[in-house]
Amino acid sequence: MNSILYIIAVILIIGWAIGTFAYAAGSLIHILLVIAVIAVLLGVIRGRSAV
Repeated sequence: MNSILYIIAVILIIGWAIGTFAYAAGSLIHILLVIAVIAVLLGVIRGRSAV
């Protein structure tokens, strides 16, 4: 499950980077970045609690 979470986070970060350089999606891109950061933090938290 953690690998899926990281894959989703990477996809969202790539989408944010593309959108930032293209200036196409406006504030939606920043929402994607926030979601990606939250996904990474959840993965780290869940990874540490499992150990």
